[in-house]
Order: sequence, then structure tokens, then C-alpha cells
Amino acid sequence: MVHRYFPAPQGLARIRRATSGLTRYTLDRAPALRGFAYYLWEKRWFFVSMAVCAIVMNLPPPSGLSQEGLIVIAMSVAAIVLFVTEPVPLPTVALMIILGQVFLLGEDSSDVAKSLMSDSVLFIMGSLMLAVALVKQKLDKRIAYLIVRVTGTKTSNVCIGISFVCGVLASVIGEHTVAAMMLPVAITLITLTSDDPKQVRRLAAVLLFSISYGCSIAGIGTPSGGARNAIMIGYWKEFFFDPTNPETNKYIIDYVTWIIYSYPVFLVQLPFVTAILFFTFRPEYKNISRAVVKLRHQIEDEGPMKQADWVSIVVFLCILVGWVVWSDSIGLGTVAILGATAFLVLGLVRWEDVNVGVNWGVVLLYAAAISLGVEMKDTGAAIWVATTFLQVLSPLGVDSGFGLIAAVSVLTTAVTNTMSNGAAVAVLGPITLKMATAAGESPLLFGFVTAISSSFAYLTVIGTPACTIVYSSGFLRTTDFLVVGFRMVIMSTIILLIAASLYWPFVGL
Repeated sequence: MVHRYFPAPQGLARIRRATSGLTRYTLDRAPALRGFAYYLWEKRWFFVSMAVCAIVMNLPPPSGLSQEGLIVIAMSVAAIVLFVTEPVPLPTVALMIILGQVFLLGEDSSDVAKSLMSDSVLFIMGSLMLAVALVKQKLDKRIAYLIVRVTGTKTSNVCIGISFVCGVLASVIGEHTVAAMMLPVAITLITLTSDDPKQVRRLAAVLLFSISYGCSIAGIGTPSGGARNAIMIGYWKEFFFDPTNPETNKYIIDYVTWIIYSYPVFLVQLPFVTAILFFTFRPEYKNISRAVVKLRHQIEDEGPMKQADWVSIVVFLCILVGWVVWSDSIGLGTVAILGATAFLVLGLVRWEDVNVGVNWGVVLLYAAAISLGVEMKDTGAAIWVATTFLQVLSPLGVDSGFGLIAAVSVLTTAVTNTMSNGAAVAVLGPITLKMATAAGESPLLFGFVTAISSSFAYLTVIGTPACTIVYSSGFLRTTDFLVVGFRMVIMSTIILLIAASLYWPFVGL
């Protein structure tokens, strides 16, 4: 009975031959199927963004919006989703933006290429190269030590000190410059605290965001703090100044008057920046005394500054002077490239060091973002978004007074997170100033609200050059910008609205 149910040797051979293929299929294909399913899940936001883009593109264009403008909006939505979720490397998103302009908008590839290499992009590239040169000469360590000697070793004090230094400098020479100059300083403190990036990830976030946010909130402080300020001053003069009417002299805003209205807004935000960063990230180290001790020992081992160090300082000071004096005529980017070239020609840094130290993907990312912002403006998509937003607000009763001020701030914040702050003011400035006139409000008040709100680009990597520069360090994730950025937006908006309601009327605005 037992042998009746037990297979004969020939039967066993047939069973083995019949099942061997199934076994191989199970062993070989099952992991492949699991891998494919994992791939689909890992890239789900990529496919979601592509589906959303396709759906929006195939909708009938709303009244007042061209088909090209609809395509640009679809591309912008998809890009924002990809920036936040990061299912693919961010430079890949930049490449997709370039391809979208060629294949979806029908732009000539040469025109797209030209839009990628603007002065701002040259500045980002040159600034990152200069940062490598500063690290090569180890000047970042000496600057970091000077800051810590003033602030002490408590992490919160160091963050306040970094934000304050960045802010004071950025209010005069622009956030681009300061962020590039201070990035190596923060990285020095981070790497001396621990060699393992995982052990200092939250500390790195606090220090690096202190740089970017310190620069961003201070760029509003003076007319030279950013292009957006100069653009708004130009709009006031162009729209409202009449040489034959002395009453319109109030629309000529000089350097000191701008400081009186805007600099306190920056100073009030300063302590809140550190508080928000500590609440959001809770750094691993409340005190970085160990890093400071290592830093002091390294500086002592290096001895007094050498001739190359002094030459580097002189070159960098010349670059700062160039940014202040010649940026209007030859551009910030040209000065930055000139400085990087000087470091290379003088042998203060090697090209191999620059090539390895610069995150070229970040340069490409910023270039593509600016190019997309230009398309938003040229196709009329930005103006359509602005006017549609205001039409939606009108039935809610916020088309005048405090409600309209808040609406303008929210609108500017939304737009400036999708294009450069200068472009946002260039697009929205005429709209908000005309709204102020129609509503019987002060164009000066609404101009300041628009210009200052354009600095609230905290939510994305490409919001401001300062954010892009600190992201190039490799310590930050794209989601970090969103997590801490929305808190920063809320804080900055509240302080701005308080200033518009209480402080500005007090000083005569």
C-alpha cells in the first residue's frame, strides 16, 4: 500500500523536470516582480505629478489665460510636487523643465538655453566656486571662530549670531553674496561637531537655515538688499511721481526712509527665526563647545595667517566692493565669475578642487527654475494667477483695508515661492499698486507689503538663492524647507501685518 502511493524513480525524475522550471521562475521572477512593485511605489509621486500635469494641460483654458499659460501652470504644479516629494534627483526636475519648454511650449532650444544662463545663475555658480576657494584657504574656520568668540558656544546663541551677521551683511550687499560667504562657516562647525552626517543632521539644519533665513529676512532692510526693493522704488516713481506736483514727492523713497520703515521688521523677526528652527528640528547638541575646542586647536596648529591667506582676503574684499559698486553695470554674476577666475589665476585654488566642491546640479536646478519663472511672466500665467486670486477674495469682503493688505501678502508669498522674488515684484507690483489706488489705500503701504512679502520664499529649495546655496551643502532635504518654511511664513506674515497696522502709521506711512 505504501509503495502504491510512492513515486517510482522514473516518476521522481519527471516530477523534478516538470517542477524545475517553475522553481526557477519563482526564484528568478518573484524578486523581479517585488522589485518592480517597489519601484512603482518609490516613484509614485513622479507618476502622480505627471498625471496632474497631463490633466491640467488638457483642460480648456480659463478666460484670460492662454493655452501656453495653462501649460506653464501645469509644469509649475508638477515641478512643485517633485521639489517637495523628491521621487527623482532634483537636477532631473531641472532637465524635465527644459524638455517641457521645448516639447510642450514649442520653444526653440537655443532660446531655452539662453534663458538658463542669466546673471543670477552666473552668480550662483560663481558664489559656489568662491565658497570652495574660501574653504581651500581655511578662512571659513577663522570666520567661524570669530563668531563663536562673540556668541559663546551655546547652539542657540551661535544661531542668533549667524543670523544676525548674515542679516546685517545681506541688508547691504545682498543675500546671494552673504549666503555663499557664510556657507563654509556653518559647514566647518557642523563637521567639527561630528564626522557622521546622521549624528548632526538636525544641528546642520538649524545652522544652515540660520544662514538662509537670516539673509532672506534682512534683504528687505535697505534698498540695496535685493533687486525687488529697487524694482518697487522704480514703480512708485514711475506710477505716481509728478515733477509739477510737490504732493507726489512722498513717492520718492530714499535710502534712509526705506531703512526706517523696513529695518525694524527684520530685527523683530530675528529671534523668532532661531526659536522656530529649534522648535522644528531640536538639534542633537545644545552646546558645540567640543567643536569650538577642535576649531581653536586647528587654528593654533596652522599658526599665523600666511601670505596666501592675506591675498585671498584682499581678493575677496575686492569682490565685495565689486558687488556693491559695479553690480548695476556689469551684474552680480560677472563679478562673482571674475572673483573665481582671480582665485584660479593666482593659484589660490585648483580647478580640481572647484570641480569636486561645487554642486553643479544645484546650479542647473536654479537655472531651470528661473527659466520657468520667465515663462510664467511671458505667457501671462503669473498675472492670471494674481488677478484670479483677487477676484476670489472680492466676495469675501477683503477687498479693502486690513483684509486686502493680508490678501496681497498671501498672494505675493504664493507667487514668490514659484519664481524669484525680483520677478514676483516685477509681475505683482503694478497689480497691487493699482489695487491700492482703486481701493483708496496708500500705494506706499501696499508697495512695502508687496516688496517685503516677496522675501517669504521659505517653502522650496528654489525660493531664493540663499535657500539654493545652503541646500548645495548636502545636509538638507527638500522636505525640510516645507516643514520649517510654513512656520516661517506664518511668523513673518503676522509681524508684517502688525507693522502695517501699528508701526508704519506711527512713523507716518
